Amino acid sequence: MRADAAHLPGDIPEGLIEPSLTVGKVTPGSLDDQVLAFPETRPPKQWYIGLAITLTALFIGLGFIGYTFVTGIGVWGNNSPVFWAFDIINFVFWVGIGHAGTLISAILFLFRKRWRNAIARFAEAMTIFAVMCAVIFPLIHVGRPWVAFWLFPYPNQRALWTNFRSPLLWDVFAVNTYFSVSLMFWYLGLIPDIASMRDRTTSKLRKTIYTVLALGWRGAASHWQHYEKAYLLLAGLATGLVLSVHSVVSFDFATSVVPGWHMTIFPPYFVAGAIFAGFSMVVIVLVVVRETMQLKNLITMRHLDVMNKVILAMSCIMGYSYMMEGFTAWYSMNEYLHHGFMNIITGTYGWAGWLTISCNIFIPQILWFKKARASYFWMIFVAIGVTIGMWFERFVIIVISLHQDYLPSAWRIYKPTMTDFGILLGTFGLFFTLVLIFARVLPVIATTEVKAILPDAQPSHHGDDAHV
Repeated sequence: MRADAAHLPGDIPEGLIEPSLTVGKVTPGSLDDQVLAFPETRPPKQWYIGLAITLTALFIGLGFIGYTFVTGIGVWGNNSPVFWAFDIINFVFWVGIGHAGTLISAILFLFRKRWRNAIARFAEAMTIFAVMCAVIFPLIHVGRPWVAFWLFPYPNQRALWTNFRSPLLWDVFAVNTYFSVSLMFWYLGLIPDIASMRDRTTSKLRKTIYTVLALGWRGAASHWQHYEKAYLLLAGLATGLVLSVHSVVSFDFATSVVPGWHMTIFPPYFVAGAIFAGFSMVVIVLVVVRETMQLKNLITMRHLDVMNKVILAMSCIMGYSYMMEGFTAWYSMNEYLHHGFMNIITGTYGWAGWLTISCNIFIPQILWFKKARASYFWMIFVAIGVTIGMWFERFVIIVISLHQDYLPSAWRIYKPTMTDFGILLGTFGLFFTLVLIFARVLPVIATTEVKAILPDAQPSHHGDDAHV
């Protein structure tokens, strides 16, 4: 800010002004031209290639799900005592992936962290897509998904009622509520941009679709007033769900008496792990989006740097959680708990335990270096490593804890089948197919929010030299 500039009553002190979150000269008009016009352009060849790959993976997964329906879940690797295997591993994994989107869009919105504005839209979409992938597994895990509606409490003629004491039932409520609120939150933020696309397009078909989706938005003062109240309300609801959903998922394990599961650290441990895995997936996708859609001026290296710092912080929390598991196993003097923990280190699946520790604790320490946080290679290397590590963490929690329980006569090795791997591949295909389609048909950046953080929009801006 210039030394001779007068301070206005509503000015932000100079030391508190955030540096610009965009690169180069970005105006409201150029922002609309860059973001809102993109869905009307013809996709490049690379997009069709990517879509073909993801659709292939999706159809492979659908084929194996159909094979399961015809043959039965005996084609999976599940056995006694490992009744929860790939299906529940993948459910917990995908629910965790969705947490970063809600944290970025809701919690950071309440804390007024402006760096979230350019990436919140895509992160919110990834939340919805990840939850869609997650709900597949409980449905097929029950064996008869066509009677899954029995899980919902409503008066019926079968004299059946749900068991409200079961954390598995609260899983159903929590995940469905999480999906519903996240979907409304995401769609509400889209409405102003959809209305702008309606006014810009020359295609009659597009204009009709956008008109329906815009819900009569005209940008009037009363519209903005109701919009801001609703957005704040949904952000508050979503914030509570970020913390509660994965806590409820952790109760599926923590309320049991299985060695390695019955631990009070599980709720915060699961929430931290979900944020950890979710941010890693967001980094992977945003790097690709930033490069292929020419959005370097809006999704800047500062955004990626902050997200990498969050990944590093979550890695430290996960390391603390792992140490607490070991300390609890030692200090409790419980031979079953001690045996379960040693299985992670030296047991049959010890390789999975060390892979989890390496990917979640050791590899992310690279991000202590600023050059690594500014390098595509290292940030993607860490993000992929964390994604692998967090999947294997769920494998460790479920398989290692179950395959050797209290009775040695019931111990049994678990081996996944080709069907297990095929269904997992199909969910990745579904996730990335939805990501590719979203990137082509809707604005990936919330232009109305980014306009609010442009240098000229800040109340203490007094010329081009106001920001350094």
